[in-house]
Amino acid sequence: MFADEKILIGCNENTGVYLLPKLANRHGLIAGATGTGKTVTLKVMAESFSDLGVPVFLADMKGDISGLAKIGSDTDFITNNRQKYGLDEKGFNFKAYPVEFWDLFGEKGLPVRVTLSEMGPVLLSKILNLSEAQSGVLNIVFKVADKNSLPIIDLKDLKSMINHVVENKDQYEGEYGAIADKSANTILRSLITLEDQGGNDFFFEPALDLNDFMKVDDNGKGIINILDAQKLSLSPEIYSTFLLWMLSELFENLPEVGDMDKPKFVFFFDEAHLLFDDMSPEFAKKIEQIVRLIRSKGVGLYFISQSPADIPDDILAQLGNRVQHALHAYTPKDQKAVKVAAETFRPNPEFNTADVISELGIGEALVSVLDEKGVPTVVEKVNIVPPQSYIGAIDDARREELINLSELKSKYWEAVDPESAYELLLNKIDSNPDLQSEVVPETKEVIEQAIEQRQEAPAEVTPQAEAPEPEQEAPQKPAFDLGDILGTVMGGGQTQKSGRAKKSEAQKMAERAASQAANTVAREVTKGIMRGIFGQMK
Repeated sequence: MFADEKILIGCNENTGVYLLPKLANRHGLIAGATGTGKTVTLKVMAESFSDLGVPVFLADMKGDISGLAKIGSDTDFITNNRQKYGLDEKGFNFKAYPVEFWDLFGEKGLPVRVTLSEMGPVLLSKILNLSEAQSGVLNIVFKVADKNSLPIIDLKDLKSMINHVVENKDQYEGEYGAIADKSANTILRSLITLEDQGGNDFFFEPALDLNDFMKVDDNGKGIINILDAQKLSLSPEIYSTFLLWMLSELFENLPEVGDMDKPKFVFFFDEAHLLFDDMSPEFAKKIEQIVRLIRSKGVGLYFISQSPADIPDDILAQLGNRVQHALHAYTPKDQKAVKVAAETFRPNPEFNTADVISELGIGEALVSVLDEKGVPTVVEKVNIVPPQSYIGAIDDARREELINLSELKSKYWEAVDPESAYELLLNKIDSNPDLQSEVVPETKEVIEQAIEQRQEAPAEVTPQAEAPEPEQEAPQKPAFDLGDILGTVMGGGQTQKSGRAKKSEAQKMAERAASQAANTVAREVTKGIMRGIFGQMK
């Protein structure tokens, strides 16, 4: 709770442990076995940052964090702690907090969408578990798309571009190197799995603007952004990669601010082990660099996991504020994890840290924070203060009411399908008078249907100029390439999902100039994020 201009985390008979706001951007860790109280600690800290006027982002893995939006209520346990530690005199008061609900699938919150151009080939390769050779081909596809102003917004854009590059590889291999058909086919098959995990909903527009996460309400309280991750937890690759994308976006776009009285934004990484599972040493090193440098931009990062051993040592060393709940030590592996956890604390001569970790009860924790000089305090055994909001989940009706009241609903609720690589490559079909002689039998029927549908568009709307052709044409290539045809077939068979605003052809054409300009600006700003941070950082 926020008291005396500090964040009170826990109390014992002798003292209270306070986190200093000006040192909250030195990052932190909340660890402990399942059912030991990590979620309550997370809620207490999120409430405190909100009261401090700091926006927060966190993921709700089980649905119970949504109770932040509801006024808390007393229990025997809470009443006992309030009286025992004089919390009411320190300002404890049951209340609800300002929240914004988000959901990558658009079911229990505002839809979260990211374009593939923003995500970039490096993180996309991580999602798809691609080999080095396959990642190389994917990188070439993005480079060709950038050079030819073909925005890759969604999965159908990417599939069209892959087929286009493969069928025109004689034109591109001289500049970019070998393009293996086998690698391209593997990527296409991997995209099918990504679609099954909800990729068609996640990779789309309007793309998330992280500035919308960094807001306060009319009373100056930080908005707590809650990402519903109950369904998302079944797609760990998408979950972990989305969080890494967020981290890189914040690092790239926020200005340097130096030392501040409080953070500008606090980011909680729940199930932190998912970020680092199967991560290459090179990738982990670059994440470590971002974690180390992002605090100078006013961002505090707090990792939540069962054991400190889940976090790479180089990153763990940067987490100055630590809350350790109980860990069990039934097996040699468990005992090793307890020893690792104990070694992360500055010893307290009053007790043996490793012994106490195994004996902690629910709601108890070992806590150490940074003092005024940035030095870790001696570890203290405390009872975590109770949350002031509701413990548990809110009902679906209340959640829906809050979503409908959100000022951001009009911005994000409806998906739009702007002109991008798929449409620009498809335009070549319309402009090619010799198409029928160049279409292979297997794809002819599909493309003829596409042409027929596009010819039904109102005649008074003049299409925008077609996408520019590559600068160098391969010798004796036909005016229309098989890659464009395959791009149409492979990228065009998507069923429109509910919630997407389907536009007429006339509307699409009328908005084409504006959308193309917007896409160009967005692409130039964002395409270097992942490629710059993860591809060029030394």
